[in-house]
Amino acid sequence: MKLKYFFLAILMSLQCNVVMADSATLPPIRAVDTVNVKQYLGRWYEIARKPMFFQRRCVQDVQANYSLTEQGTLSVENSCTTQDKQRSLANGEAYILNPPHNSQLEVSFLPKAIRWLPVGRGDYWVLKRDEQYQTALVGDPERKYLWLLARTTHISDTVWQAYLEYAKHIGYDVSDFKPTLQTEH
Repeated sequence: MKLKYFFLAILMSLQCNVVMADSATLPPIRAVDTVNVKQYLGRWYEIARKPMFFQRRCVQDVQANYSLTEQGTLSVENSCTTQDKQRSLANGEAYILNPPHNSQLEVSFLPKAIRWLPVGRGDYWVLKRDEQYQTALVGDPERKYLWLLARTTHISDTVWQAYLEYAKHIGYDVSDFKPTLQTEH
C-alpha cells in the first residue's frame, strides 16, 4: 500500500513539474511603455472578458469610467446590468505603480475608509492600446484576468482579432474570453 502512495506522489510531482515548465516557457507579461493618463480618462465599454468571481452577476452593458482625483490616483466607477436587470455600481481607486509610464496600476474596491491598506488590490496593467486611446487590452501579470475595452460599444472584427491574437501571443488562455453584450449604441 505504501508503494502505491509513493508512485502516486512521484506521478503528481512529475505533473507539477510539467505545469511549471509550461509556465516557465511563457514570455513575461509586459505593460505598454506609456499611458497618457489624461487620454485614458473617461468612459470605456467592456467588449470581452475572462470570467472572474467579482463580475459573476454582470451580464451586459459593462462600463468603466475613470477620472483623476486630487491625490493623483484614478477614481474608478464600474457599472453593469445584472441578471435581474438591475444596474450595479462599484466605486474604487487605482494607484499608479510605475510613474511616469503609468501603465501598471493596482485597483482597490475596498470601502474608502480602508483603501490605504495594502490588501485587497488587484493588478490592472494596460497590455496593448491603440494610439488614439480607442481600444485597450488590460490584464494582470499572472494571466488570470483579461479585459478588452473600447470607447464604443462595438468594435470591428479586425480589431477584435488583432487584440485576441495579441492576448494569445503573450500567453493568455483565451478559450474562456467571452464577448460582453452591449445593448447601448
